[in-house]
Amino acid sequence: MMPQLVIRLFPAHDYDLAATLRSGQAFRWKCAENGWTGVISGRWVRLRSTGTSVEAEALAPADDWTWLTHYLQTDVALEEVLRGFPGDEPMQSAVAACRGLRLLRQDPWECLASFILSSTKQILQIQQIVANLCECYGQPVVVPAGEPAAWAFPSPARLASVTETELRACKMGFRAPYLLEAARRTAAGELDLTELGKAPLDVARGRLMELPGVGRKIADCVLLFAYGFQSAFPVDVWVLKALRQLYFPRRRRVTPRQIQQFVDEHFGPYAGYAQQYLFHYMRVARPRMD
Repeated sequence: MMPQLVIRLFPAHDYDLAATLRSGQAFRWKCAENGWTGVISGRWVRLRSTGTSVEAEALAPADDWTWLTHYLQTDVALEEVLRGFPGDEPMQSAVAACRGLRLLRQDPWECLASFILSSTKQILQIQQIVANLCECYGQPVVVPAGEPAAWAFPSPARLASVTETELRACKMGFRAPYLLEAARRTAAGELDLTELGKAPLDVARGRLMELPGVGRKIADCVLLFAYGFQSAFPVDVWVLKALRQLYFPRRRRVTPRQIQQFVDEHFGPYAGYAQQYLFHYMRVARPRMD
């Protein structure tokens, strides 16, 4: 028998669902006329924004929604976060353009694997690679009648059992051996992703960076989007562009060390959140900046 489709409203003032789901944090959300569909913790879910809340439809027990509220972080007081941002003009412009953007709290393994696959790829390409991977190696999940088939994200053990050649068939190219090694170490317990979130930031970052193909940017993405380390400030090409153009417009050359020192000193207690606003601002709200 098909599980019952349950609808639940979650109060979420100042929550821009569209911006949050398409801001490069997660790569499995699909937009349609009737909302955003995705898979969280092996469960199909459809989300809509009502303005003051997030409406969720899921094939799940009506009394257990912790898997979704944890993911969406609807209880975070955005006003408090924004008050912690620096008051400079670039940051306030990013807030004005992207207000309501939130940070998700993702499954650590899915987050790590997805960002390993993100290297040198644009968001649409990452989404395609992740979709291929899930369809090939993820467990099917139950979906409502009339909905497209969906799959859970494959476990470390499942991916550890396949070959590099099989992974390359998912169009991930040179990232295949990196993903395979991460899966093998995680499945073997050499990398304990549960304990990693309890470690100090520098220790957790160092453990992640022991993985082939994981540099500081990927490690910081995992630390921020899976564990909520607010001192993690991923610097990719978009954030680097934002920092150079918005904060160092008259300096022809700014070294990575100078940028890192500026980040560490300038962005305050919610630096990771501020980074996501700058990232989305540069990609979407201000795309024509030179």
